[in-house]
Amino acid sequence: MVITGYKATRARKLTPGEKQANRVLAAARAPVEHGFGHLKNWRTLTKLRTDPTHATDLLRALLVLTNLEANR
Repeated sequence: MVITGYKATRARKLTPGEKQANRVLAAARAPVEHGFGHLKNWRTLTKLRTDPTHATDLLRALLVLTNLEANR
């Protein structure tokens, strides 16, 4: 399931509740987007030529290191 935010148009402005929902969604997405940004900067995924199960372990380890660095 994909959760998307609300979109305003010229004819219909967002209600305060829809704006709040968009803020909550953006706050939840930010850490994930930052994590993928770090992986792209490190170019880890382009050099990965291994079994997908090992890739999952590698990505989890990199996410832990990223979180440790961000919290430092």
